[in-house]
Amino acid sequence: MAEPLRVAYSPCPNDTFVFHAWAHGLVPGADAPEVLFADIDVTNGMAERGELDVLKISYGQLPWVLDEYALLPCGGALGRGCGPLVLTREPGADLTGGTVAVPSERSTAYLLFRLWAAQAVPGGFREIVVMPFHEIMPAVRDGRVDAGLVIHEARFTYRQYGLHSLADMGEAWERATGLPIPLGAIVARRSLGAARLRELADTVRASVEAAWKEPENSRPYVLAHAQEMDPAVADQHIGLYVNEFTADLGEEGYAAVEALLTRAAGEGLVPSVDPGALRAR
Repeated sequence: MAEPLRVAYSPCPNDTFVFHAWAHGLVPGADAPEVLFADIDVTNGMAERGELDVLKISYGQLPWVLDEYALLPCGGALGRGCGPLVLTREPGADLTGGTVAVPSERSTAYLLFRLWAAQAVPGGFREIVVMPFHEIMPAVRDGRVDAGLVIHEARFTYRQYGLHSLADMGEAWERATGLPIPLGAIVARRSLGAARLRELADTVRASVEAAWKEPENSRPYVLAHAQEMDPAVADQHIGLYVNEFTADLGEEGYAAVEALLTRAAGEGLVPSVDPGALRAR
């Protein structure tokens, strides 16, 4: 009997919702995988080291792993109105020569930030500091850094720290491109072979469709891993990040990924990527 595939994704509601059916052997013809829960910064590193068979990673990590991993056309996260924010203590602050805290340098959030800054802060920064996400808003509040790049729930809590939103990276991206924001990608090891990669895409898509068809089936799994998140917030999280692009990237989804990586490569932020390499064969 073949060993189960090893899969890693986050405990966030969108991922547990999407993968519930597959993880529990509920997709006909597909064996349940061995699942590891890890934050996306961890899975980004796993992919770069060539660990595991299938992973949820940031699109910002994709250029470094495409030789070994293929992008699956489903299961990931693209969205609108959900971009990262640049926060400051004072409204309208000038960040030229300043210090900015970011949670990662291999994320879509970071790429969007640098693309925005190339236009909005032409004088550049003194320093970009990587720090744990939960430390960023206190660091801005306390004056240890001049600004902070934040994501997810910080969009709704930053005012509690007395901070101001200097810029919304998602708004800047959508205004410039008209495209959704590529957030999290599902990748699978190319050595599995083209036929197996197609089967995996079908399995992930079937898992997504099963979640949509009977959402209550996944609810205990989602809430068990949602880190005490209010059920209503978990539902909002799923509604925002699980959408038509989760079922299939489609031409607009691929265009968004290509635009992000092409623009980022143009700024020297990531290696150049052949657009053809984004589509699994």
